[in-house]
Formats: sequence, C-alpha cells, structure tokens
Amino acid sequence: MDQKTQSKKMNQIIAKCWSDERFKQKLLTDPAATLKAEGVTVPEGVSVTALENTDKVLYLVVPAKPMDLSDNELDNVAGGTSCDATDCGPGFCYCKS
Repeated sequence: MDQKTQSKKMNQIIAKCWSDERFKQKLLTDPAATLKAEGVTVPEGVSVTALENTDKVLYLVVPAKPMDLSDNELDNVAGGTSCDATDCGPGFCYCKS
C-alpha cells in the first residue's frame, strides 16, 4: 500500500473511531489486530500503540527520522523552512517537491 493510500485508510479508521465507540475501544485495546482487520499492513516485528487525546491530555508523536532526506532537505527542516503541504493526515504532512 503506498503512502497516500495508507494515509487515506488511517483517516477512515480515525473517522470510524469517532462514530463507533466499540470500534475505538477495540483499536485502543488491540491496535495491530484492528489495523490488520481494516486492511492496514503492520510490518512483522513492529509494535503498535494506540492512544487517545482528551481535553486534559495531548499526545505529541515525534516521527522517526527519515533516512532518505537529501542534505538540502535536512537543511530546510533544520532551518525552519516551510512548504505547501499537499497531503496531511494525523500527525504528518507531505510537501510538494
């Protein structure tokens, strides 16, 4: 599944959590199995933790450092250069090249 398709699928899962409390509890209790049942591939050996933000608690997810950024892209990130986001999902955005 490509990144754009995976992003769309994750957004659908989040929307389902908002409309179906039982589904949300299932995702929070057993995220890997729930994602798999929804057609999201979880690579072998990868652990999945699902957390829910509340009005009192906000979780900030720091993504793993990308290994395939060019020196120029790393300079832009370190220097605070922004871009026009082309595809955003929960906790991430992709920028135009």
